[in-house]
Amino acid sequence: MAPVTELTVGQVAQRSGVAVSALHFYETRGLIRSHRTSGNQRRYGRDVLRRVAIIRIAQEVGISLAGIGAALQSLPEGRTPTREDWNLLSTAWCDELDQKISQLKKLRDGLTDCIGCGCMSIDKCPLRNKDDRLAREGTGARRLLVER
Repeated sequence: MAPVTELTVGQVAQRSGVAVSALHFYETRGLIRSHRTSGNQRRYGRDVLRRVAIIRIAQEVGISLAGIGAALQSLPEGRTPTREDWNLLSTAWCDELDQKISQLKKLRDGLTDCIGCGCMSIDKCPLRNKDDRLAREGTGARRLLVER
């Protein structure tokens, strides 16, 4: 019996533990690719299983889909990512994660001065009004919408 070289969307979902809708989403974002049969059914190469695993791991540690997509662009299409490929991707992501961790630590450390009132009248709030920059705009409420 010849080895299976193409997988249906259901087979990829079952083997990867990812919902079919997520696979469709990844495909619309350009993270994975399929081709269509004459009956218009999706078929995936076996390499997609490792790509999906990489996507899931990267998402779990907080890498954005845009970042994942950019990283996957560096991999040859149709080839299962290798250990060397993973080392290159994970090294770049570790640098990004170190920066995020540093930023989160600064935010955490700034919580001690925040009482969470949202009034923006406190002159030393390092989280929402660093260096009292809103005071330059005048007295009273300066923000009506929460920044995100």
